[in-house]
Amino acid sequence: AAAMSRCPACGSSALVEDAHYAQQQLVCAACGCVLAEGLLTTTYSDEEHLREVAFSRSTGHREQQSRCVQRGVKRVQDLCKVLQLPRVLEETAVSYLERAMRRPAFRLLGLEKKELLGGCCVFVTCRQHNWPLTMGTVCSLLYAKTELFAGVYRSLQTELELSVPALSLADLVQTHLNSFRLFQRAADVPAPFVEDKEKMVARTMQLVELAGDTWLVTGRHPVPVVTAAAFLAWQSLQPAARLACTLGRFCKLAGVDLPPPAHLRLKELHEILLRMASQLAWLRVFKVDKKMAVKHIGELLQHRIFLLKKSFCAEDEEQPPAGAPLGAGGDEQDKVSPSEGKEQRDGDRRPLLPPCLLKPRKRLRTAAPSASELSVTGDEPISDSEIEQYLRGREEVRAFRKAKAWQ
Repeated sequence: AAAMSRCPACGSSALVEDAHYAQQQLVCAACGCVLAEGLLTTTYSDEEHLREVAFSRSTGHREQQSRCVQRGVKRVQDLCKVLQLPRVLEETAVSYLERAMRRPAFRLLGLEKKELLGGCCVFVTCRQHNWPLTMGTVCSLLYAKTELFAGVYRSLQTELELSVPALSLADLVQTHLNSFRLFQRAADVPAPFVEDKEKMVARTMQLVELAGDTWLVTGRHPVPVVTAAAFLAWQSLQPAARLACTLGRFCKLAGVDLPPPAHLRLKELHEILLRMASQLAWLRVFKVDKKMAVKHIGELLQHRIFLLKKSFCAEDEEQPPAGAPLGAGGDEQDKVSPSEGKEQRDGDRRPLLPPCLLKPRKRLRTAAPSASELSVTGDEPISDSEIEQYLRGREEVRAFRKAKAWQ
């Protein structure tokens, strides 16, 4: 407006600004020519300064959206600000929300599920852009139940036909440990319990990889595995001051929830570490227990592949009897000499199998078959019309007709 000082139609300098609803217009007072119009604004500050804005942010666009969609977009934007997501991810999440709200399946949802829909859009966007974000983090920010959130997430993935890659364990370890309060000194955290973040993340990653090699991750929820691995990593870095600390107290000091299966994952990891520690030559003269295995976790992880091969046998390999020295199956190189004075513990090497095969759950009893099911033996005669349903080729038809003519 400052650059245009005269009317191009009549040459008059009597130019005035006329507010037409929410649109400011520059009009010539002499001839009535409109020199500038259609400045779309959203806020009073924009209207005062005559700033042109994109139509997606204009009042005209907002009038086309329902209140429900507007609240959902606002919720997505707020969630992205809390997570400090880039602008590209925020725009993608908003587009997913707008697409979902056009579907009848989401328009008819209840208020509680509609509030979770924005979080699901953010969660999907982060997964697609390899941004480490867990479902538990979104649920904690929205104060939502995990089961309800998972249901809305699956519906969104199905309705919009979205391809969502799974979060890798490496990203999950980094994200989960970021929420721990053990990396900075605090009043409620004793000084010996404070640990360097990079060291703990690296040691936890190695333990998670060990759990993956020993079938402790497959088919399990990853968070309990990561929690148990983080606890062992934290203990092994300063075992003298931390071995007496329990898993429950560790989670309380770290400020994270203790998932119930974490105790089972910790027990399974202890069993693997004990078997590996029994193969270390410099530990054979000692009585290896859980605490000693935790003290030597660094050495066990350094020789992980070799120790796993020595601790477990192949499925088709002949297993030595319980209590026999390692190598009693025929390998002279692995036998323990009598001069050592001690027989190797855990000599009963077993195949490296998933825990579900080692300790299968009790199967539920099936219901007794009904009388109609018992009456079916498989020898019942088949009618000609039913036989024709199973015939497909011409050769089969001719063969059937020949067999029927011979009868």
